[in-house]
Amino acid sequence: MPIPVDKRFREKEDKAMIKVFSVENMRKSDAYAALHTVPSRELMYRAGKGVFEAVDWREPVAIVCGGGNNAGDGYVIAKLLHEAGMRCEIILLSKRFSPDGAYYFAACLEAGVPVRYWARDVALSTFGTVVDCIFGTGFRNTVSGVEREAIDAINFSGAYTVSVDINSGLDGDSGRAEMCVFSDLTVSIGGFKTGHFLNSAKDVMKRKINCDIGIDPVEKPYYLITEEDLCPLFAPRRNDSHKGTYGYTALIGGSRKYVGALCLAEMANAAMRCGAGVVRLAFPDALYPAIAPRVLESTLFPLRDDGGEIVFEKEEADALIRGVRTAAFGMGVGRSGGARAFLTYLLGNYTGRLIVDADGLTLLSELEREKIDSAACALILTPHVKEFSGLTGKGIDEILNAPVAAAEEYARDHRVILLLKGPSTVVTDGETTYIVDAGCAGMATAGSGDVLSGILSAVLAYTPDPLLGTAAAAYINGKAGELAEKKSGSISMIASDTVACVRKVVRALEGKN
Repeated sequence: MPIPVDKRFREKEDKAMIKVFSVENMRKSDAYAALHTVPSRELMYRAGKGVFEAVDWREPVAIVCGGGNNAGDGYVIAKLLHEAGMRCEIILLSKRFSPDGAYYFAACLEAGVPVRYWARDVALSTFGTVVDCIFGTGFRNTVSGVEREAIDAINFSGAYTVSVDINSGLDGDSGRAEMCVFSDLTVSIGGFKTGHFLNSAKDVMKRKINCDIGIDPVEKPYYLITEEDLCPLFAPRRNDSHKGTYGYTALIGGSRKYVGALCLAEMANAAMRCGAGVVRLAFPDALYPAIAPRVLESTLFPLRDDGGEIVFEKEEADALIRGVRTAAFGMGVGRSGGARAFLTYLLGNYTGRLIVDADGLTLLSELEREKIDSAACALILTPHVKEFSGLTGKGIDEILNAPVAAAEEYARDHRVILLLKGPSTVVTDGETTYIVDAGCAGMATAGSGDVLSGILSAVLAYTPDPLLGTAAAAYINGKAGELAEKKSGSISMIASDTVACVRKVVRALEGKN
């Protein structure tokens, strides 16, 4: 069924939200701006000037330049550094120049900026700052030859490294790389690209900022979620409200093989910390002794089971979902016939917002497409890449090479909201796409997905826009994880550490109103 949207929360997003471009959208937008609004030479100057003003320079400075427009940005930077009296040098990897790049290179020569060609004996370690202007966002090939030598030298130089637009060698759309520059700072030009957030991006950029040079998108962009975008969803609550105002939610999971009592409990606790009015935690009755001592604020709803596996009973399912605005299904539920029957019944009879995760996604991939496409509920699916591969039939590499496009296609075709997990999260309904740049390596631990499901079930119980609400849940989960990692470290961190930090993130969102 079509997902209901309260457009009050989207009508200003084109102006208010930070735009993220695909490489093709940026290429078209750049070309349009050069023809109609800002000459290409002026755009190049703005790019170089933006980087020049953004960096805390450490002298001397080496600007390592390839042969395209990215190198042209470097020539502008070099000229501005020279004019400011800072020691700098251009190191050329190529004798090719773009037309605008040739103009600014000639200006550097005229101004007396030192220039030399790359050689293996160039000692980049003698420079305080190295500027990477080798490849731009259009790079798609394997790095080889002199460029490979230069990237290796940059990475081993020990200098403060600035990548202009994107780290050379990194794919501008997917964020994948066979090898690339590791930067201390990446200054994107015109707008962020998806490659600044996906796959390897977080591991190769310590910090990233954008330099706006006056390019507007000619095609619909994606949007980067920030704290300011989400604050309206977390306004302080009224004194004349009650628990029913903020919604009942049901969390359904667990099985004999995947007891995960602690994970289920933390999922329920995460939901309560994110403002759910009432949480019904449903699980096989055999797990009751393990779960009951860990959950205080939630309502326990043991389900009839057979050897620790859920047994589907219509009357029991109806009682569970009665009056429930959101339900989350699949966390540790296993793949038994009872679990399959339970999910099938929810798809056909539940009319709220249904989150499907973990084992539920595997069961969903085994059902006929018709059951998904004709679901009575609004579906929100939360796969990681392997689970998404099972849903789509696409190979993992194919998805990683184009995660946003793959997520949009599936969401559009099946009329669902898809939350694709990764170093940054992609949230889309096939028409509007959000990038959530939150989370950390310490969250790669058992139970993190269950915590997200708990947060998501709570937020979707009281937010009017399910797409933005889904992005909000991913943001809360990721930011709480980042806070937890600062306390526990990426190695020792566990899922309950994230739950302990959820309230601080929610409080910050509430406090902005």
